[in-house]
Amino acid sequence: MGSALPLGEPVPTDGPLPPGLRVDPHGPFSVYLHVPFCRVRCGYCDFNTYTATELRGARQDEYADTVLREIDLAATMLDRVGGRRPAGTVFFGGGTPTLLPAGDLARMLDGVREAFGLADDAEITVEANPDTVSAAVTAELAASGVTRMSIGMQSAVPHVLATLDRTHRPESVRAAVTAARAEGLDVSVDLIYGAPGESLDDWRRSLEAAISLEPDHLSAYALIVEEGTKLARQIRRGELATPDDDLQADMYELADELLTSAGFDWYEVSNWARDERQRSRHNLAYWTGADWWGFGPGAHSHIAGVRFWNVKHPAAYAQRLAHTESPAAGREVTDAAARGLETVLLRTRIRDGLALADLPGDARRQTAALIADGLVDGPAALGGRIVLTRRGRLLADAVVRALTD
Repeated sequence: MGSALPLGEPVPTDGPLPPGLRVDPHGPFSVYLHVPFCRVRCGYCDFNTYTATELRGARQDEYADTVLREIDLAATMLDRVGGRRPAGTVFFGGGTPTLLPAGDLARMLDGVREAFGLADDAEITVEANPDTVSAAVTAELAASGVTRMSIGMQSAVPHVLATLDRTHRPESVRAAVTAARAEGLDVSVDLIYGAPGESLDDWRRSLEAAISLEPDHLSAYALIVEEGTKLARQIRRGELATPDDDLQADMYELADELLTSAGFDWYEVSNWARDERQRSRHNLAYWTGADWWGFGPGAHSHIAGVRFWNVKHPAAYAQRLAHTESPAAGREVTDAAARGLETVLLRTRIRDGLALADLPGDARRQTAALIADGLVDGPAALGGRIVLTRRGRLLADAVVRALTD
């Protein structure tokens, strides 16, 4: 979730959903819970996160109660448009959600359960830094209903972790996976490739280490140098080299080869799973244009074509909710043309692709050019669906990041 908020129209204090909005009461619904706290800010990170010295008027120990106020407010807003229904997925992201006591995360999940209900097979994920995972934490999370843990491994190579300002040791990842497995949780590990100074052999070492953990799911993201970050300043001063696009492409191809040979199935530009059941249903909700409500400072939401986002700072977020005001800072009501473009950009990220018949007319006429450029699998497109080739996947990741930040 990027730290820069987009431009948009102002939101009334009583909420971001326009009167008369048509919401499908039976459509899929997901919940994102942002926990914006980190012990240390990683040099590459542009997410809306805060260390203890940056909170200025906000308190971690009051955060769960503040989020519960927004959950109650959202339930009221959805009732106005007939859109309240059970959540099929819940995702705790950050930041580092596990910097909060597990009991606080459990209370937030209970708030979602009481306000919206949870589907019988709900997927409930908690992101975690390996250093914050213990047997006691995973036991409490599992008892609260959490089903899945996403562990921020990033690399197995110490000098790469140091460049990324990651504080955990490589061996901490295995301990975290073991603790999650002991409670029956599904496990995903996250990797980042293309850091300054990282070689193809370094990346191979990280991939092999991740595979040896036998996770159910693995994400691999290319490092993007975001303006305003410590990493961008280091590169600008010549202290670190600019990531090499060609090397990152080689790294992506190596990841695809090794993960496929290890039994992982590619299903989205940056994600692989052991089988279809282990795909991240929460992330797929983003790519398929489902409704989701994001709670927390800077969190983004999408309800029936309306995109909106909260104020960034935890103190401003808490102050609005203390006055029973919506924390939404802005919104965008998309028209048919914008929704059509979003559908193309988002759905072509996933393995299932996009039905050719669902494309706007102009996009249909451009399919031949996409095939000629090697971005789309021609036989799949000619057979009725557009599916990205590996080259297309290499180019796709940065294009639509802003839509789900």
